Amino acid sequence: MERWAILLAWVAWLVIWAAMARDVKAIATRVDRASQRRHYLPLAIAVALLAFPHLFFPLNARLVPAAPWQAHVGLALVVVGIAFSVWARVWLAGNWSSDVTLKHGHELIVDGPYLWARHPIYTGILIALSGTALAIGEWRGVIAVAIAAVAFWRKIGLEEALLRREFGQQYADYAHRVKALIPFVL
Repeated sequence: MERWAILLAWVAWLVIWAAMARDVKAIATRVDRASQRRHYLPLAIAVALLAFPHLFFPLNARLVPAAPWQAHVGLALVVVGIAFSVWARVWLAGNWSSDVTLKHGHELIVDGPYLWARHPIYTGILIALSGTALAIGEWRGVIAVAIAAVAFWRKIGLEEALLRREFGQQYADYAHRVKALIPFVL
């Protein structure tokens, strides 16, 4: 039951994400596409690890013995993570892009979910991926979350360099106050 609910939550997230991608500001500056897209392949591998267990059968070994609480807690994390990422995406509004860009009239958003993490969309997605991995309970889930985290961390570096160039001390002050991914920690 929980696995179907998790799948449904991810499908709903994709539909919401696609719908929101239409209403964004025009791009003013873009980081080199070859450089910024290097995170897409690792993310695709992470998704494949979670979605297609038959492709990665050696990694299907259980991490710990199966317990009913894992699926329940996993589903809860998926819902919380997806909700947090959607809240952050809505809050970012027209400044959002799947690529590393600055928009015409780009604003530095520092309130709402951006009070808790500088990159709350990635935080939410990583929470949801962790919930999916917990519900699965196999090594492939842990590896998928680790791959996604590394891909997001690389992309964060590109985004932060661009934002520091654009917003200077204002961004430096924000980065000093608010952690990148995990509130109060990292």
